[in-house]
Amino acid sequence: MIITRPVTVLSPLDKLLRAARDRGLTAPVRRNEPMAPHTSLRVGGPADLFVQALTLEHLMGWVTLARDWDMVPLILGRGSNILVSDAGIRGIVIENDCGAYELRVHGNNGGQSATLYAESGASLPGLAYRTARQGWAGLEWAIGIPASVGAAVVNNAGAHDGDTAGALIQTTILGERGTVYRATPDMLDFGYRRSRLKGNRCREVVLSAEFALRRDDPRALATRMARYTEHRRRTQPSEPSVGSIFMNPPGDYAGRLIEACGLKGTQIGGAMISPKHANWIINTNGASASDIMSLITLIRDEVYKQFGIELELEIEPVGEWKRT
Repeated sequence: MIITRPVTVLSPLDKLLRAARDRGLTAPVRRNEPMAPHTSLRVGGPADLFVQALTLEHLMGWVTLARDWDMVPLILGRGSNILVSDAGIRGIVIENDCGAYELRVHGNNGGQSATLYAESGASLPGLAYRTARQGWAGLEWAIGIPASVGAAVVNNAGAHDGDTAGALIQTTILGERGTVYRATPDMLDFGYRRSRLKGNRCREVVLSAEFALRRDDPRALATRMARYTEHRRRTQPSEPSVGSIFMNPPGDYAGRLIEACGLKGTQIGGAMISPKHANWIINTNGASASDIMSLITLIRDEVYKQFGIELELEIEPVGEWKRT
């Protein structure tokens, strides 16, 4: 009598996880992880695989593994500049929790300048707050910007007449072919809320960045940041949002154009064009990603119809979207 044993057929994701273990990648992994809790808009369906990278070695290891398996991973920072579809994300999401930083004071000028080194998963506003309390200026404009260091570099985050490009000394990048190199601002083609890294589908991944700081009075910095915070409280909504939806067109403001179209307060499902700032869409009550995308389409259509201007998205839609 021949006894046959059942053959276990591994799915592609099972094979990927086995390969990860073989490479010593032991970061926490969750399957079918809802993305809504990981995004500032509180929307988004499940990711097939959700990985937390706690060190740069693990971040590089997971990115390299995904590339070897012909996957395009999504590197997640604070989830504040993306719109995840209701269908979720097929493949792998890598949450970048690499947050180490170091302040290096220069001794050649009496300690009046310093370099801040930070890993790409570090909180940009957190760094701004900590350095300002110690009397270091250079990042105070970033207080209140819900971004990681990596996302700030990719999107050239900025506010209050400051931006990432103006503060950055250099960044360390994991290249498309697995090489690690340093890039100065002139190599990144910075522009208004963009760099050459934006939209490159993880071909290059920011690992760390260095920023230039200078001595200043901690009390003056605290006053300045309090003013910035009050301005945000007064002009921006407090409900779940993703920040500015559209980039400002040359010589104008997206919010002004949207408001001129009479769209402030317009609601679809649980999503609303903020009555406080027309370039913000807020999640008022259980909005879906489709609700938000419908408002985005409405805004684009109306602004083009009335002004002949095509608004360009500042946020990035990710995941599976139905083609219309």
